[in-house]
Amino acid sequence: MSEDLSGKVIVVTGASSGIGRAAAQLLAAKGARLALVARNSPRLTALAERLGEQAIAVPADLSRPEDTDAMIARTLAHFGQIDVLFANAGIYLPGPVAEGNPDDWERMMTVNVTSVFRAAQRVLPGMIARGTGDIIVTSSISGHQALHWEPIYSASKHAIRSFVHGLRRQALPHGIRVGSISPGVVLNELWGIDDPAEITRRVADKTGLMSEDIADALLYSLTRPRHVTIRDMVILPAGQDI
Repeated sequence: MSEDLSGKVIVVTGASSGIGRAAAQLLAAKGARLALVARNSPRLTALAERLGEQAIAVPADLSRPEDTDAMIARTLAHFGQIDVLFANAGIYLPGPVAEGNPDDWERMMTVNVTSVFRAAQRVLPGMIARGTGDIIVTSSISGHQALHWEPIYSASKHAIRSFVHGLRRQALPHGIRVGSISPGVVLNELWGIDDPAEITRRVADKTGLMSEDIADALLYSLTRPRHVTIRDMVILPAGQDI
């Protein structure tokens, strides 16, 4: 029997746009209660208001460790528990290493990697106490292959893939499922794509995914019966072969 998400408390990071926003809208439609996390406070607040009483806006900059701690604390204070962590927030920095900015890389690693470590550590005690829970991380095809045009980003996603595999084994005895979703090209703001005409064209020619495609994958993972864990899900546009 599929898992019912009605009433479950789900933290969605990176919720103001792209995959996070699509996921929030889909999960809300399934009756979940949501803590929506992102830096863009106006867009986040507008989304929370649109979703109604089941959602709260939690503005946070996940490059700041104290904001990661605060997002968990505020969610627990409001809802009393956290059933699912969808660690989706990320920064995308491609380009040649020789021309890169190490300060930008450090910020990316903090958001893409360290904030995920920290958030998972903060939600685990409650999940362990209840004997159930889900932690799903947005990774990337770059976590499965080192892509030469984005080596630092690839390194961040390889780190996430290793973390997810190790944490899953630690969490298994406590009834907690841990997995990752690894998309190819997603046609959203993270990749600098926000023109509806371009999105429509690239979906039609099978060179890009929609954020809603990844939200559907998340929903599938979370609604599997508790004896099923989706360990890794790699999702590519039909026309992308890496």
